[in-house]
Amino acid sequence: MNRSDLPQFEIERSHNPTSDAQRLEILANPGFGRFFTDHMVTIRYSPDAGWHSPTVKPYGPIALPPAAAVLHYAQEIFEGMKAYHRADGKIGLFRPEENARRFQASAERLAMPPLPQDLFLASLHELLEIDRAWVPDGEDTSLYLRPFMFASEEFLGVRPSNEYLYCLIASPAGAYFKSGPKPVSLWASADYTRAAPGGTGSAKCGGNYATSLLPQSEAIENGCEQVVFLDAVHRQYVDELGGMNIFFVYDNDKTIVTPQLGTILPGITRDAVFRLAEEAGYRVVERQYSIEEWRNDSHSGDLSEVFACGTAAVVTPVGTVRDSKGEFGTDSSAAGPLTMKLRQKLLDLQHGKVADPYGWTQTVS
Repeated sequence: MNRSDLPQFEIERSHNPTSDAQRLEILANPGFGRFFTDHMVTIRYSPDAGWHSPTVKPYGPIALPPAAAVLHYAQEIFEGMKAYHRADGKIGLFRPEENARRFQASAERLAMPPLPQDLFLASLHELLEIDRAWVPDGEDTSLYLRPFMFASEEFLGVRPSNEYLYCLIASPAGAYFKSGPKPVSLWASADYTRAAPGGTGSAKCGGNYATSLLPQSEAIENGCEQVVFLDAVHRQYVDELGGMNIFFVYDNDKTIVTPQLGTILPGITRDAVFRLAEEAGYRVVERQYSIEEWRNDSHSGDLSEVFACGTAAVVTPVGTVRDSKGEFGTDSSAAGPLTMKLRQKLLDLQHGKVADPYGWTQTVS
């Protein structure tokens, strides 16, 4: 990344930063999304000036007029990624250029101006350099980074906004599984779908997650931890979880099946799993996979493991599945061996514990 060609970031340091003692107390048990670092990044867009006024400033409220376009027409996108405390003492990022590309793709789908990749990456580095002390160094911990962008123009009318605000905030995250990963239970939603062909399923926009909240509540009411969606056309093919991609492992022929792209989010962890699974001797196949195939192969024992993956949980074992016809699934007492192998490999790469032959990691300092 050549930062000399980018606009200079204005730095406005917090006059009331979190004390070292308070920050250490927070990092000892941060949870997820509960605490935020002392600073944030903002970059503005207008048709005349393009992307301008990049600033690192104290974390705080954003002032918006009541007629801001995002509040009425939902032009909003975001990303989810992490910074890691590496074994060599540096701060690492995992495939951030892929987040930058996906952010651009999401912007284009929502009729928003794409943020240049170098400017996206520079915003990460600028924030991490000033808030480096917020990256926790415990096992499986990280600093969660949330870049987001929304329509900020003040108007009413169904058209793309002319003005946008890009922001970046950060939140320390504890280990997702405090006692080790355990298989999650899923509710297969029959009444609700996540996305349809031609919709926004492949974009990372808030509306996709808003539509998952009611079926997620339905999953909890049925004693399950997560919802898994079926396709919107046939209501029989597996789509994805509320926020994770899903994989089906067949040890008998060393095959892994996963839903093809189109209406699902092109996960960055998902893409990495392809490479690592193939190196482990498995062939990854992208195709339609029905809920009945899942049910039948679970009952017959042909299906060996099921796992989901995403930024937050990395790789998560899947156990029991419930729907209106009953319950089925693979072993719900422990994670499968391939699931754990892939999970550990990703964690070791992200935390700089093993060499990175893929060029997936970047260091900040």
